[in-house]
Amino acid sequence: MRLLMLGGTDFAGRGVVEAALGRGWDVTVFHRGRHAPPAGVRSLYGDRTAPDGLAALAQAEGEWDAVVDTWSAAPRAVQDSARLLRDRAGRYVYVSSCSVYAWAPPAGYTEDTPVVEGAEAGAEQTDYARDKRGGELAAVEEFGADRSALVRSGLLIGPYENVGRLPWWLTRIERGGPVLAPGPRDLPLQYVDVRDLAEWTLDAVEQELTGPYNLMSPQGHATMGTFLDACVATVGGTAELRWTEPEVILDAGIEPWTQLPVWVPPGSDLHDALHSADVSRAVATGLRCRPVEETVADTWRWLQDIGGTAPMRADRALKGVDPEVEAKVLAGGTGVGGGVPDTTS
Repeated sequence: MRLLMLGGTDFAGRGVVEAALGRGWDVTVFHRGRHAPPAGVRSLYGDRTAPDGLAALAQAEGEWDAVVDTWSAAPRAVQDSARLLRDRAGRYVYVSSCSVYAWAPPAGYTEDTPVVEGAEAGAEQTDYARDKRGGELAAVEEFGADRSALVRSGLLIGPYENVGRLPWWLTRIERGGPVLAPGPRDLPLQYVDVRDLAEWTLDAVEQELTGPYNLMSPQGHATMGTFLDACVATVGGTAELRWTEPEVILDAGIEPWTQLPVWVPPGSDLHDALHSADVSRAVATGLRCRPVEETVADTWRWLQDIGGTAPMRADRALKGVDPEVEAKVLAGGTGVGGGVPDTTS
């Protein structure tokens, strides 16, 4: 198989490239040259936001069985690329997001749930949800419904993460001491390891799948408890999880998702949107999700290999709770079990 990866040097794109190389595919990577791609690919250089930024791609010889695109800014860039490639590639797979659903999607939402309004295929940058939906529209408009697939990813974690969620938890636990653990322990999570997303995406190419797919683990594949237990077991040290009721955390003014990454309170619209999707369509087509313990351990190993500090995208907000705020909440003794350390971790 001949794959053209638009991007391919960071996080999701890099995961797809490494998976394709692992299958023996011939891979071309079109990127800006800011980061080195994996060894064994053909590189083409260009900036999709610049005038004539696709020149190298237009002038390159050859055709591809599939294009994979993870773009998350102005939909115009997706349309320009897809239009250029529609007669040179067999299929276009656009890695989108579950954020494209109109707010707030109900628990158990499927691919048929209404999407955000106002998105346009050739638009300039607006907001994340409409930009991703515009990218979807561009892919389908240029390649047709019969030659395009839309990967609506949920929470994405794993090696190469440049958003700061799992790396923040790992570095916080490495610091040791009492750790504010947002409850309840059995709160179900949905996420997808970047490598599992990559493998399913390539399977979708091989199976010639079309249309949208919610792409994350089945609900309850992990819980807040198994997620943080895996972090403690992987990192070791002196960290003690202090499970704390959601009301205590919210009353302290701590923001779910950003200040305590991954976590959102049960029963909220945010939890339904981020951790309650119906993924039966993807599972039926072969989605396999590795254990949370493996994702955490491999991410920690990668983090150590690069010196302990994860890269951060400039267009993403910093994650994590202020240590002083965390200490004040823990000192209140109002968490589950009175703030007693979780001795199972």
